[in-house]
Amino acid sequence: MKRLAIALLVVLCGCTSNPSREPRETLPTPPPAGEPGDLIGLTSVQLQGLLGKASFARRENGSELWRYDNSQCHAFFFLYSEAGKMRVRHVETVPHGPTTAADPSCLAALRGKTPVS
Repeated sequence: MKRLAIALLVVLCGCTSNPSREPRETLPTPPPAGEPGDLIGLTSVQLQGLLGKASFARRENGSELWRYDNSQCHAFFFLYSEAGKMRVRHVETVPHGPTTAADPSCLAALRGKTPVS
């Protein structure tokens, strides 16, 4: 009986697979940290009043993602519930800014203040 148990254990150990030797896919580097201070904390009503209706909106698990588009860039606003109101907590643009995740020229273009170059 002992020999059978040992033989079974040897067979089972032989069935384990070796870790994959394939190269791992690397993620792109994250955008630089930093938030546009004039937009963080805005309520959803204030954000819509400033930029209009979002091109795309998604609600999930008590948070919302609003995307605004123009021909040169896309801005993503992440809203979370605070004191019963949805408020902007993070902003990113694609492409991102040179020193922050949100490019100021993209945000200005979305506001209609300046064109994106």
